[in-house]
Amino acid sequence: MRNDSIKVGVIGVGHLGQHHVKHYASLANAELIGVFDKDSERANKIAKLYNTNAFKNIDSLLNATEAISIVSPTKYHAKIAEQCLFKHNHVFIEKPITKTLEEADKLLLLAKEKNCLIQVGHIERLNPALVALNSYDLNPKFIEIQRLAPYTTRGTDVPVVLDLMIHDIDILLALVASPVQTIKATGLSILTNSVDIAHARIRFSNGTVASIMSSRIAKDKIRKIKLFQKDLYATIDLLIGSTEIYRVAKTQEIDMVTNPVMTAPFTYEGVKKYISYEKPAVVPQDALLMELQNFIKSIQGKETPIVSGKEGRDALKVAMDIQDIIIKDIN
Repeated sequence: MRNDSIKVGVIGVGHLGQHHVKHYASLANAELIGVFDKDSERANKIAKLYNTNAFKNIDSLLNATEAISIVSPTKYHAKIAEQCLFKHNHVFIEKPITKTLEEADKLLLLAKEKNCLIQVGHIERLNPALVALNSYDLNPKFIEIQRLAPYTTRGTDVPVVLDLMIHDIDILLALVASPVQTIKATGLSILTNSVDIAHARIRFSNGTVASIMSSRIAKDKIRKIKLFQKDLYATIDLLIGSTEIYRVAKTQEIDMVTNPVMTAPFTYEGVKKYISYEKPAVVPQDALLMELQNFIKSIQGKETPIVSGKEGRDALKVAMDIQDIIIKDIN
């Protein structure tokens, strides 16, 4: 276990990368060494703003650091991460981990060989509305997820499955914790040469079924999850930060003050029951800051990654399977 500061850098200081720089500059257990971006003017501007160094090439940055955030377009993730690992730098890679499964597998093997950590930035794991469910005993049998967004040019270097849906695939795999058994999927290219809207139905080995829909051509943003299990139904709005729980319970199990009864009593198999309503507290938090703090503490040996390289790889595997099914379906 280490208590000294971790020397860290950021590769790619566009819109999201700038936030990585800002947060590292604020962390007491991180020493921000510098940044690199192919746009040297932008790199110099961000470096000056956060009182750090702009490096002229990646190798010179890696010679001075021991951990790196990779915030570049997906197609460059594997090449940059490989450079970092060969220089014995731990890596935080924004999702998806890589563009292909083969690239991800190669990185995991290299990280093991170099005794380095890989963490993947699936930021929705720390969405406050989702975190609010941590105190509940969840065993969902049906899950419905929608993630819709208006069209922007950002993220269009990959299909919507790898840009948007992969967030929900990662959430799904964490919630269910059972191997995927079957996948059915369909999708369509509308505004780009890639898939812009996709729907998948996933069945897990434990019997859980999930329906996921993602679109980047919607009028409004929607990011909602619905969970169904015996005696419980939950709705989570990831966009506005709201979680609501509806539970079937016996009268004596209900705290009438905090969990108001939503229905008149009904009798099922001789037992009088009610449906109660709960709205757990959703505590605002900076999810990216928490991710990066966890990354630094994981390097120090004080925590484990919220989303490991293996978990990022597993989410990519399901996403690639969905994408392959869609391509076969539309061709």
